[in-house]
Amino acid sequence: MSNNYRLLVKNAKQLVLICNSGEKYLTKHGMQNLCVIENGSVVIGSDGLIKAVGPAETITAQYSEATFDKVIDATGMCVLPGLVDAHTHPVWAGDRVHEFAMKLAGATYMDVHRAGGGIHFTVEHTRAAGFSDLLGSLSGRLGRMQRAGTTLVECKSGYGLELQTELKMLEVIEEARRTLPINISSTYCGAHAVPKGKTVAEATEDILQVQLPRLKEEMSAGTLGVDNIDVFCEQGVFDLSSTRSILKAGKDMGLNINFHGDELHPMNSAQLGADLGALAISHLEEVTDEGIVAMAKAKTAAVLLPTTAYILRLPQPRARDMLEAGVIVALGSDFNPNAYCCSMPIVMHLACVNMRMSMPEALAAATINAAYALGRSHTHGSLEVNKHGDLLVLNSTRWEHLIYQLGGHQELIRYVVIKGNVVYDNNNAMDL
Repeated sequence: MSNNYRLLVKNAKQLVLICNSGEKYLTKHGMQNLCVIENGSVVIGSDGLIKAVGPAETITAQYSEATFDKVIDATGMCVLPGLVDAHTHPVWAGDRVHEFAMKLAGATYMDVHRAGGGIHFTVEHTRAAGFSDLLGSLSGRLGRMQRAGTTLVECKSGYGLELQTELKMLEVIEEARRTLPINISSTYCGAHAVPKGKTVAEATEDILQVQLPRLKEEMSAGTLGVDNIDVFCEQGVFDLSSTRSILKAGKDMGLNINFHGDELHPMNSAQLGADLGALAISHLEEVTDEGIVAMAKAKTAAVLLPTTAYILRLPQPRARDMLEAGVIVALGSDFNPNAYCCSMPIVMHLACVNMRMSMPEALAAATINAAYALGRSHTHGSLEVNKHGDLLVLNSTRWEHLIYQLGGHQELIRYVVIKGNVVYDNNNAMDL
């Protein structure tokens, strides 16, 4: 075996592994009792994978003969797995800052949507935008997420609502995946809204007969690597039967089911998802008790989005009820023109304050469980041997500062590492 390694992070005051027995996800008590090593080190190999993680003195002894391309002395600092953002819409043109004022003045999400704003506004601008403009703005947004500690992010299409623009968005995501260090899980969300001038039935037909067959060709040819399928299942958008047929068709193509459900009205989306073997359902502000039980049993992750409920002044998702029922709870930023937040530390803070999660629960939800919701928990979401060497080094002696200090991530995050490479070195981190 080679004796040269890519990175050694040594002597961390706290090394937060999250879990250490190959768990695919954590629930209930597992989320409360995270695995933390006091005074620990981690070794990342030249393949970008974790080779060893453990007490500093053990690692020092084991690797006394080894050489490292880079060594980070994390004395007095904390090391955490890279954060995972399980739900974003980061490819679009035309922001909706003008709509924020409308919402603050009392307009509801559906009021804005019916007035031709919301998703429709973004669709017009995204259809008109060129590939390079969309790629440029996406790269900027992903860079911002990365600086806030996100190392794996789910990216949705869904502002085209017709074949050409949906493909353009997926191609933009594919190009970002191939050229940027951040890990991307790509989601086809052609059923994000019913396009103007079409009925639900017509929109569903277009997706099933035109969009998905073309997507299948692109995936078979290897030009697009799409991972998940998403539908906005909601009153006035896609009903249960259209949602079922689209998700089923996606699943038959090998895509993970990961969709928007029970956000504004209780639609029994959770039961539908559990029934279809969905990997994850997002939002769930209006989920029913039966839906919660069904998700716990089916091991369908709940991707909760505290930013959206906060910005739209919706009832908060019932995180505590879900946790107590044994649901796999994950977190996402829902970054989009309606909820403009790139920061998973802020999302975790809101999850704790507004959804009453504990700090360990929020961190587990933004790491191992968010990775599970994307079908990636075997490679991401914890610091375990053979997983990707994706981690954060915090300029603080306790990991909880990342959640406690609202908006403090700009100063707290000292390094962001992806596959053993330092992708962000924050020299401005103040001595705290």
